[in-house]
Amino acid sequence: MEIFVEKDRQNPLLKRREIYFRLKYEEEGATPSRKDVRQKIAGLFNANLDTVIIDYIKPEFGKCEAFCYAKIYDSVEDLHAIEEDHIIKRNFGKSEGEGEEGEGEEE
Repeated sequence: MEIFVEKDRQNPLLKRREIYFRLKYEEEGATPSRKDVRQKIAGLFNANLDTVIIDYIKPEFGKCEAFCYAKIYDSVEDLHAIEEDHIIKRNFGKSEGEGEEGEGEEE
């Protein structure tokens, strides 16, 4: 998996770094998972894995390439304050505080 950064900018208002990049994945065959891409971005930009969010991965038809957008937050608190819950769940899975479905819900 290779990453080619197309645009990298700092967003001080939202306390994050925004990265638009092209992902080439000829060896894998299938589009890499968000977890794999997050690990690669964290390693490439020397960031904490818990502060990296992959907003989208858009594969191109007929190619082993995808256009992606990642955000690297300054802290985990900033990430949880700004990002929406469904995006956090896509990147990290079920959060630790969540119980089984239907528990704790009252009518």
